[in-house]
Amino acid sequence: MSESCSFALPDLYRLIARRPADVVVGRRDGDVVRNAELLQRIHAWHGLLQRRAGRNFALFLEDSIEFGAALLGAWHAGKTIWLPADRLAATCDTLAQSVDGFLGEFPAAVAPLAPHIADESVAFEIRIIPPDFPALVVYTSGTTGDAQAIPKRMSQLSREIATLESLFGERLGDAAIVATVSHQHIYGLLFKVLWPLVEGRIIHSRIQNFPEELLLAISQHPCALIASPAYLKRLPDHLAWADAQPLRAVFSSGGPLSTDVATSTGNLLGQVPIEVYGSSETGGIAWRQRITGVSDAWHPMPNVEWRRSAENLLEVRSPHLSDDNWFALADCVQPLGEGFELRGRSDRIVKIEEKRISLTAIESRLNNSGLVSVARVVVCDEAVGQRQRLAAFVVLSDDGKRVLEGNGKLALNGQLRNVLSGTIEPVALPRRWRYLDQMPTDAQGKTSRAALLALLDVRPRTPHLRLIARDEQRVELEMIVPADLYYFDGHFPEAPILPGVVQVDWAISNGRQYFDLPPHFQGINALKFQQVIQADTPVTLELLHDRQKSSLNFRYFSPKGQHASGRILFTATPHVSPSSASLSP
Repeated sequence: MSESCSFALPDLYRLIARRPADVVVGRRDGDVVRNAELLQRIHAWHGLLQRRAGRNFALFLEDSIEFGAALLGAWHAGKTIWLPADRLAATCDTLAQSVDGFLGEFPAAVAPLAPHIADESVAFEIRIIPPDFPALVVYTSGTTGDAQAIPKRMSQLSREIATLESLFGERLGDAAIVATVSHQHIYGLLFKVLWPLVEGRIIHSRIQNFPEELLLAISQHPCALIASPAYLKRLPDHLAWADAQPLRAVFSSGGPLSTDVATSTGNLLGQVPIEVYGSSETGGIAWRQRITGVSDAWHPMPNVEWRRSAENLLEVRSPHLSDDNWFALADCVQPLGEGFELRGRSDRIVKIEEKRISLTAIESRLNNSGLVSVARVVVCDEAVGQRQRLAAFVVLSDDGKRVLEGNGKLALNGQLRNVLSGTIEPVALPRRWRYLDQMPTDAQGKTSRAALLALLDVRPRTPHLRLIARDEQRVELEMIVPADLYYFDGHFPEAPILPGVVQVDWAISNGRQYFDLPPHFQGINALKFQQVIQADTPVTLELLHDRQKSSLNFRYFSPKGQHASGRILFTATPHVSPSSASLSP
């Protein structure tokens, strides 16, 4: 494992090319992926992007091996890659303001690109990528607000990989990498893709969503597990974990593990998790392993300096940052031994009716009530001109469930408000309550504010439709978009208009309802948006299916004229397969 050093990532292609063609680099759906195939896919993505104008491209692929090939091909084509956490319509609309194109598995409406087999033959120049190359734009998780875009230079990523190998490389050895988190976030990107590519460790290409899948994966050979607190705390104890190959390491990031979860994970998997503390902005800051008898302090990573501010907040200076300045975090910190302990966040103070309210304090009171297993409290805006209100999302304890079943929701709401009254300002008492079986989590195991607020949202996401005409190849539908449509949010407040991404998705979904379309999107041609579609205005959607060409023509029109049109192409085979002829505009 001597290849890991500060210049390994910029020279990653050469490292991969030096390895034997038949060496196994990954596992995908039970099959092995060899180095020759990885190089072929790097060349294909490079060939696609070498011919494309523009610098910035958004990338979304679920397969980690294909993702790694796309990333390296893009970098050698001089492109900066933007990594969103999801591919929702709102995310695509935001990205479209910053990127020159979309790559991989985005919705058809944004015309995502993927390489054609001919792209593999485009000349590939082997070079060391400069340290100051703008390699990535990643996003914060959105747990405390809207996700923020964070640029990353090649040197930052390279230094962080070198840090990880110096800390943990010896214990991993030749372990294969298995993950329950996505590489679309900085934690999964580093631990699941870039670090193993540099070190030549085998990558399992798919996320192990279910414990049964995980058990099968780690039973094949020695592995290291890249996981989240949300996943580890739900590990079932009835599976035969003892029959699996011994894990070399278990990593967890995204939030602190409780002592109970750390212990139970160690008992089940044979390794107490190594917790990694950091953020999208700072990269890795510290780590700990909560072994019995060992301090719970976080240990700073090599070359990471830390200090406590006058407000007891953590400040760090690190080679993983974009500059040599001190960076202030919103985490309260207390020195402990040779490291520090975290004492909660300071940025969860909100103003309601001019009063400063601590969301953390409200959650703490609820969690200590005996009725609640876990609580999250967020601010929600009821309507323009109305005051902000708080919403509480609660997973009940067994006692809380008995109160809910015996007395009903209103009684339980009142009982929890009484828990808060006397210590919380009346204006800060939650006005909306949602009782959940579990908190919604993303691929990183994190619960974002947006995911919680979506649970409050009962607005329609589809139009009112009436069938006007239908035959074997043609369907005509009258469509009226309700004024409270979910997708009007932010698009635009003064005069809501229907996003183009949604128009194309509705054409596809209705096309699939009325016609037998091939399963995979291949491309979209002649896409035009001539006039906006507004709320409560009847519009006709016409769909024409050409079975011979595997295409769906659509157009939206009204007495005002044509609003939008295009031709969507489908194929029976997925376009990301190396052996298939994929979309090439």
